[in-house]
Amino acid sequence: MKNFLSLAAIAAVLLINFSACAQNDKSKRPSPPAKVSETLASGATVTIDYSQPALKGRTIGKDIEPMQGQIWRTGANEATVFEVSKDVKVEGQTLPAGKYAFFTIANGDEWTLIFNKTWKTWGAFDYEKNKAQDALQVKVKAGKSSMAMERLTYTISKAGKVSLMWGDLEVDFNVQ
Repeated sequence: MKNFLSLAAIAAVLLINFSACAQNDKSKRPSPPAKVSETLASGATVTIDYSQPALKGRTIGKDIEPMQGQIWRTGANEATVFEVSKDVKVEGQTLPAGKYAFFTIANGDEWTLIFNKTWKTWGAFDYEKNKAQDALQVKVKAGKSSMAMERLTYTISKAGKVSLMWGDLEVDFNVQ
C-alpha cells in the first residue's frame, strides 16, 4: 500500500509538471509566435518577434485591432519586439541598436510607428506609463496589399523595406 501511494504521488507530480510545460508552449496559442529576421546591406540585422493574430472573419478596425486612433501592440499577446543589431535609420530618423516594443497608431491612411525601450511587456496596456521611454516615432502611409493575409505577417527585404500585412492592409517603412 505504501508503494502504491508513493507511485501515485510521483505520477501526480509528473502530470502536474507536464501540464505546466504544455501551458508554456506558445505555439499552441490562438495567435502563435512568429519571427522574421534579415541582415541589411549595411550589416545591421533587423529582427521582428511577434504573435500572429488571425482575422477569422472579423473586420480590422471594427471587430479586431488596430482600432483607429488607439495604440496597438502591432501583434498579439506580448508586445511585438523590434530589434536592430546596429544603429539604423527608420524613415530617415536614427534608431539606436537595441530591442524595442513596436507599437502603432492607425489614423486613416497615416500610421504612427513607435519604438519603445520597454520591450518586455504584455500588449500595450502599460504604454501610457512607459510613453517617456519612446526611442522614436515616425509617420508612414498605409495602403492596400495586393494579396490578402489571414494572419498578421511581417516581411523584411535585404534593401530594408519592412512590410506589415494583414487582411488587405499593408504598412511599409524603410530601415537603413
